[in-house]
Amino acid sequence: MPDSRDPVEARADDGHDLYEVSTWEVRTLFDRLAAGLYATGVSAARLFVVVLAFAILVVQFALGGLGAITDPIIGAFTLLSAVPALALAAYVWYADVTTSEPLELLVGTFVLGVLFAGFAGILNSIANSGLEALGLTAGVVGFVFQVVFFFLVVGPVEETVKLLAVRLYAYRKPQFDAVVDGAVYGAMAGLGFATIENAIYISGQTQDIADPLNLVVAGSGITAVRALAGPGHVIYSAFAGYYLGLAKFNEENAGPIVVKGLLIAALVHATYNSLSGVVPSVVASVTGVPGFVAFFGFIILYDGIFGYILFRKLGRYRTAYHEAHDEAPDGKKAEMTEFDG
Repeated sequence: MPDSRDPVEARADDGHDLYEVSTWEVRTLFDRLAAGLYATGVSAARLFVVVLAFAILVVQFALGGLGAITDPIIGAFTLLSAVPALALAAYVWYADVTTSEPLELLVGTFVLGVLFAGFAGILNSIANSGLEALGLTAGVVGFVFQVVFFFLVVGPVEETVKLLAVRLYAYRKPQFDAVVDGAVYGAMAGLGFATIENAIYISGQTQDIADPLNLVVAGSGITAVRALAGPGHVIYSAFAGYYLGLAKFNEENAGPIVVKGLLIAALVHATYNSLSGVVPSVVASVTGVPGFVAFFGFIILYDGIFGYILFRKLGRYRTAYHEAHDEAPDGKKAEMTEFDG
């Protein structure tokens, strides 16, 4: 590996003071001022992002996009729609062979996943409005551009904002002390994103229904669909989060590793979006099964495949962890965890 030090530092002995020659540290009052301004600026930028995301959520409520959630029936449907995604996120947490992650970091990441979904919603809406303005949303041409839209906008944007929810908070904490922690926090960000997305879909399709019986009937259908769509968000962002964890412990290649994780998550996500509108219809027309059944079957199969790949990745980490635990030098064991007995 190339020496990352300046030639002067590399060749000088320990007796030379190279402060502001080829090295730097906080020494003077002015140094402390510079360091303080930098830290304040970084903290202010993080706070601004969170406040902006919260403001977008408030605007969504004010404009009626989430207003119907105040209805207890819609609220119950929203919670029910998140159950499968929650179960999958809980499994990823359970599969973490290292020490358990603290509840406050898990909840914080979930909340940021909820808040940052607004960024994706705005960017997706702007891009989609552009396609509509150009007349590129109808017919075969519209389908082609819709697929391009999924791969160039929806997948990358949504996976990036979910990863930002991890990077902005949990990633910076000392409790994020293993590669696999990235998958855990990525899953929590995906759960938050899926929850608010489900809320928007359910609220949007039921807010004009006044009759309670009709509301229950309509809400049940959309809730069932969103319940199956939610786990996908957990799977995609768990992949991206895993690579974020890998990047944290491989700083020399951190950038490419993060990009690889985002590419994997975005491609799997965009492929799902592209196929989910076509494959079930084809299957239904060929086999004669109801379209709803074909749609459910497609989601279960697709998420099952990539869920299994994620399961194998986490399993490989667990195996390596136990092997390293058993082969620790000088007979010393690594820190015991809840999985060791």
